[in-house]
Amino acid sequence: MRNLPSLQFSNVEEEITELFWDIGLRKNTARVLVLTLWDIDLTARDMERVCDLRQPEVSIALTDLMKRKWIKVVNQVMVNKGRPVKIYRLAKSLEQILDELKGLIEGDYDKKSEEIEKVREMMKKQSSKNNIISTDISS
Repeated sequence: MRNLPSLQFSNVEEEITELFWDIGLRKNTARVLVLTLWDIDLTARDMERVCDLRQPEVSIALTDLMKRKWIKVVNQVMVNKGRPVKIYRLAKSLEQILDELKGLIEGDYDKKSEEIEKVREMMKKQSSKNNIISTDISS
């Protein structure tokens, strides 16, 4: 294994992972993201070891992060024969990622507020119809 800064997450990194999870990222995606914030090139195998995740879990997390365009893949050619090893690197700064997350949350909040107002309007219309119907029946 290559020489990595630490073989396990610090308490602060665990707390940052929890915060990303609270914001809405999947737990494993948050762990891999925090690991990539170290700003070092990592293989999926490195991530498995440091994050204490299995290969499929790391692959799912990497796919999620690549869909968001937060990490990029750099192929490193092997000196010996064999498959090239994929190296993963942060594609956006932490500030850009946090701004993107904030924008998503604000957009989601606005959408939910609009839906609440729509329900309120629909209920007002429904209750006014019910009042007319109940008045007609009692006459």
